[in-house]
Amino acid sequence: MRRALIVGVFLLSSAVAARAQAPGLDAHRDELMKLYTHLHQNPELSSREVKTAERIADELREVGAKVTTGVGGMGVVGVLESGPGPVVLVRTDMDALPVTEETGLPYASKAVGIDPQGREVGVMHACGHDVHMTTFVAVATWLSEHKDRWSGTVLLLGQPAEETINGARGMLEDGLYSRFPKPDYALALHCMPDAAVGDVHYRAGPMLASSTSLDVTIRGRGGHGSRPEGAVDPIVLAALAVMDYQTIVSREISPLDPAVVTVGSIHGGLKHNVIPDEVKLQLTLRAYKESVRKALVEGVARRTKALAAAHDAPEPTVTMVEHTPETSNDPDLVARVLPALQDALGADHVVEAEPVMGSEDFAFYARDGVPIMMFWLGTIPPEKLQKARTEGTPLPGLHSSKYQPEPEGSVATGLKAMTAAVVRILPPK
Repeated sequence: MRRALIVGVFLLSSAVAARAQAPGLDAHRDELMKLYTHLHQNPELSSREVKTAERIADELREVGAKVTTGVGGMGVVGVLESGPGPVVLVRTDMDALPVTEETGLPYASKAVGIDPQGREVGVMHACGHDVHMTTFVAVATWLSEHKDRWSGTVLLLGQPAEETINGARGMLEDGLYSRFPKPDYALALHCMPDAAVGDVHYRAGPMLASSTSLDVTIRGRGGHGSRPEGAVDPIVLAALAVMDYQTIVSREISPLDPAVVTVGSIHGGLKHNVIPDEVKLQLTLRAYKESVRKALVEGVARRTKALAAAHDAPEPTVTMVEHTPETSNDPDLVARVLPALQDALGADHVVEAEPVMGSEDFAFYARDGVPIMMFWLGTIPPEKLQKARTEGTPLPGLHSSKYQPEPEGSVATGLKAMTAAVVRILPPK
């Protein structure tokens, strides 16, 4: 069924068709888009990708890969061999977000799930992981069909829990690099919400920032709102802390070093006239340099404790919840792959990207010196992108309930780019 699947993905209805067209027939295009629609309509939250992992495993088995499931939780590993040679890891992420879809698409997700706090939430592939997975299956199928064009091993990775940045770490801790062929190179792509279908964007060196999540509990002494002098108000302390945290970046970090401190959640108190005992904050810190990241963490802890001491408050706590390093593309690998991308898509459609402060746990695959490369995949029809720019209307970004990638052209371009990259790395037979 999948053996001739790939040829159909290149049949597009726009000008992208001429750039993405591959030899062959289009008899199975609908089948691939059916897979995309299924994945889009059936998203699952991080670490709960039960049905998604089963589907990805089935797709890999169908193309002849040796499949292992349950790696690091919901992780799927497929091994596709074609003689002696290097090992290339190709990763897709599988999880979705606690977002209620508002695109109005006929195949919009109506799925619901339970978040870690026990709340019922809408679930959506608002980060394009459905595009990633469909492209991943297309790439696996093409590689299986064209073993005469490459020699070596491809490690096909269906990774859970990217959104909570613990999926890659979990798979590695479960023996990914010891139980399976250790990769010589690792590749991934990611949807880009403000780039044209048919284009990919690349970068050598730092591409995505590190991400550190902190939980901060600021404690006080509760009391009646009419008698603040008899209490220590943690809400006032929290307000001071939120503002003071910003001076870490503005006064302690060099303006030449990108850094972000964001308080994304603040909770405290239950009633108008009651001073509570504590306030909880959740922070995300972003940086490119490890020294800057450590300075941000230390700065938050120091300021939080100093404010408590200044106001005679109980000792606060600052806890690191999760961390992923910056994603830095290996310059030599980028230099090797770049000509292949330009040959596959045309030089005008391979664009050098600026770094962004978003983060990705793909960075963990650089463990033990493995060169990595991630590139951005354009997902917006060119005419829609141009209209938005002309009107000055921002397009929905990643994680937006209204993010709407164009699946067919995106998968077509992703397929051409990723297969070109793999074949450039692996020697021909």
